Amino acid sequence: MRSRARRGPYICGIDAAMDVVSGKWKSLILWELDNYGLRRYGELRRGLPGVSEKMLIQHLREMEEDGLIHREVYREVPPRVEYSLTEHGKSLNEALRPLGVWGRERCERLAAEGARVSA
Repeated sequence: MRSRARRGPYICGIDAAMDVVSGKWKSLILWELDNYGLRRYGELRRGLPGVSEKMLIQHLREMEEDGLIHREVYREVPPRVEYSLTEHGKSLNEALRPLGVWGRERCERLAAEGARVSA
């Protein structure tokens, strides 16, 4: 069960969008699923170094509730679960793409100033 409803009221569109991508890992989960397509839980965990099991599970549940990802459970032994982006998740990823470009440019600018960055 979700800890808080993410259904508004919202002040503006950015407020509504940030409500579903808030948290360090959600945008990276979106990127991982967009970049690699269908992913099993273990693949997501390995693709996101530093994420705890608790946070990954929590974010995946919230993103499924928000209609951003699809969770497919296969009744096998051992159980297999796969995650993929929904059309809603793909459209959010497209909306975030310019932000990613801005972030890469920022990394380049910081590196030119001598800061240690990786992207």
